[in-house]
Amino acid sequence: MTVTINPPGTEPRETVERLDAEPVMAAKNRQPLYQPRKKIFPKRASGRFRRFKWLVMAVTLGIYYLTPWLRYDRGHYAPDQAVLIDLAHRRFYFFFIEIWPQEFFFVAGLLVMAGFGLFLLTSAVGRAWCGYTCPQTVWVDVFLVVERAIEGDRNARIRLEAAPWTFDKVWKRVAKHAVWLLIAVATGGAWIFYFADAPTLFVEVFTGQAATVAYGTIAVLTFTTYTLGGLMREQVCIYMCPWPRIQAAMLDENSLVVTYNDWRGEPRSRHAKKAAASGQPVGDCVDCNACVAVCPMGIDIRDGQQLECITCALCIDACDGVMDKIGRPRGLIAYATLDEYQSNMALATDNGRMGIDPRRVRKPNGRFRDKVRHFDWRVIFRARTLLYMAVWSAMGIGLLVALVTRERLDVNVLHDRNPQYVLESDGSIRNGYTVRILNMVPQPRDITLTLDGMDAAVMKINGMDIASSRSITVAVEPDEATTLKVYVTLPGEGARATTQDFHFVATDAEGRETATYNAVFNGPGIRQ
Repeated sequence: MTVTINPPGTEPRETVERLDAEPVMAAKNRQPLYQPRKKIFPKRASGRFRRFKWLVMAVTLGIYYLTPWLRYDRGHYAPDQAVLIDLAHRRFYFFFIEIWPQEFFFVAGLLVMAGFGLFLLTSAVGRAWCGYTCPQTVWVDVFLVVERAIEGDRNARIRLEAAPWTFDKVWKRVAKHAVWLLIAVATGGAWIFYFADAPTLFVEVFTGQAATVAYGTIAVLTFTTYTLGGLMREQVCIYMCPWPRIQAAMLDENSLVVTYNDWRGEPRSRHAKKAAASGQPVGDCVDCNACVAVCPMGIDIRDGQQLECITCALCIDACDGVMDKIGRPRGLIAYATLDEYQSNMALATDNGRMGIDPRRVRKPNGRFRDKVRHFDWRVIFRARTLLYMAVWSAMGIGLLVALVTRERLDVNVLHDRNPQYVLESDGSIRNGYTVRILNMVPQPRDITLTLDGMDAAVMKINGMDIASSRSITVAVEPDEATTLKVYVTLPGEGARATTQDFHFVATDAEGRETATYNAVFNGPGIRQ
């Protein structure tokens, strides 16, 4: 069915096809929780938001698939993969940053920052994360591209779904699912490259030499990607993801969300010209269902805000295209705030102009058009979003300061438990310690270990053929924890000494970094 909509006094415009598209998830008629899934066949959209989604999809997929192959030279003693999660050596490499296990708070801090960033984004522009950058959204978009390329656009896919199992239907379905599986395998394969040298692991995977856990990971991610992105699609967002339920608490009257402006669109009419000629009020919405047909979640945005809406804005593109065809201004469906919407609704009601775009119609006093509320970007910078931004920024600055000022040399000491001390024949007291010197740079270094305190004490390192001394220089491995067995001896005049405090001090040869550990020396008078 087609309709021709023309503003009064204008030449005929293009006809608009009314699509046979009913919302799968109807806000006005909620479906039972347990019911067979109704498949959604979204129509391809075109417009500025669809182009933006293509751009985001290309960037996010490019980052995911290409990042493991980036190289970064850290010297001879460290891997040259720019981003690497080295579980075997318990290291995380990100370009020039290296994170050791005891520095995991950096990762935890980034996760908390991501959470506050999501709160900030949702409070300002609604579920923009869900609509553009969520992995589920991105991979569903990829799978839809494949589906359209093989089976056709919306109407062709609906016909194919209802058609009997002919050769044409079988080969199209087999081809589609085969490509989906290839994408899913590539997804799992790309993930494992973050945990080992990508070129080496790539060869090992295809020659059957990779570890079993690598093949297991690929299998699991292949299954989840194929199932979630290809088969379940919108079901993941509606039933599995908790964010649609949480995001409502993040929104307020100044949050920017996709909105149907019914103060302008109602009452709907498929024959606006005839209705206008008869004096009936008529809105800009021609009830063409284009917004429903392109929605990947299967909802009708004209029913208002709904849990299922991911604010991907494809309905805006579809509606703008229809408005262009019939010569009406764009923005019948647009990003808007609740405050803006309510102001315009009240204004249209007070002036008796429901369904008439105030940008085109001026009352005799000339005031109606001037009062229309349009979105002001300044509302994003309000107390709530500024608070989120302040917390997010403070955490980021704190992590950055900690990263810049952190020491790359550390020393840990463990006192022997049994015996806690040894009384030697000459009356001296000896304590044993396990000293671990952490050289957290990918270069070998000479580290001087020194006793600070107990002026009469000396130490000896097991396995080193050097005399006892208060200061000994040892070579430590690059990017490793070097373990030493150290014996500290206190001469006979201190034989009756009780517990005493002293320090192990580790200093690099160039004197740029120093690490200190507070230790305890036990004597015969130790409290048991």
